[in-house]
Amino acid sequence: SYLTLLIDGDPWVVLDFMHVKPGKGAAILKTKMKNLKTGSTQERNFNANTKFDPAEIIRKQVQYSYSTGDQFVFMDMETFDQYELDEDRIGNNKFFLLEGMDVSIVFFEGKILDIILPDKVEMEITETAPAVSNASATATKDAVTNTGLRLRVPMFIKEGEHIIVSTSDGKYSSTVT
Repeated sequence: SYLTLLIDGDPWVVLDFMHVKPGKGAAILKTKMKNLKTGSTQERNFNANTKFDPAEIIRKQVQYSYSTGDQFVFMDMETFDQYELDEDRIGNNKFFLLEGMDVSIVFFEGKILDIILPDKVEMEITETAPAVSNASATATKDAVTNTGLRLRVPMFIKEGEHIIVSTSDGKYSSTVT
């Protein structure tokens, strides 16, 4: 669900919202929103009766090809058009990009705003302390993936093992069986 609104001429995506009815006065909509042009996140309150215009967002399915320096290259597999995004625009998503991965690119008025990753990705552990088999189920240790992502994993995870990571928070989700 990618609710995108046009506010003050900029496209905003709603990350979270809550309808609040105070004891007195009009109901308000508390939102957490991300400006898709600047990447900044804000908490904003609106009168519950506020009318919004939808932002005309175009999503295109592309495949991540490679990166050179701070440029990340994606290809439309139907038209073979290439799109380049710089590291500032990619942000922490760079830790989840794997060669050949399908992602969506979001366009607004012909400009690339954002990429949308799969919810979960498979990654390989390249660095971690040796596995401990009899540790408590909740004990964790530091690890690094093949993309450079640093995260906490259960004690039984070994180097070279493949795990599933959530792209929303960068946390360990499960082991690949």
